[in-house]
Amino acid sequence: MTQHTINLPDALKRDVEQLAKEQGISLNQFILWSVAEKVGALLQAEGDDSNFPSVTYRRGASGVLSPVLGGTGIRVQTIVIASENMSPTEIVGDYGVTVEQVKDALNFYRAHQAEIDAHIQAEAALEPKNRLGRRVG
Repeated sequence: MTQHTINLPDALKRDVEQLAKEQGISLNQFILWSVAEKVGALLQAEGDDSNFPSVTYRRGASGVLSPVLGGTGIRVQTIVIASENMSPTEIVGDYGVTVEQVKDALNFYRAHQAEIDAHIQAEAALEPKNRLGRRVG
């Protein structure tokens, strides 16, 4: 990892230190996450689909871009999976999103089904299994 000295205005440094403390992380970690989040946002904007304004891409911890409901961090695949057993109204209540966001996520899924299904399958493959090969949790 490369070291870099940065100069922050005093007021900004105080704010950053306070926010890092509230998060329970170091100042260095907070700055690293902040820079990574900004870089990810700038890189992901290139892949957004303008037909679905409430869906954007976010780079996860693994480095993989994943479509999410903008401003919420809730993955489209989460809404898709929830929709198998819940109505849009129930999803709105459980996830704190709008009906329009749910509709946009499901329409995005229909337009990008292969991509979302691949995310769902990849995540399912990582879920722990019991000794009988059944999913746990």
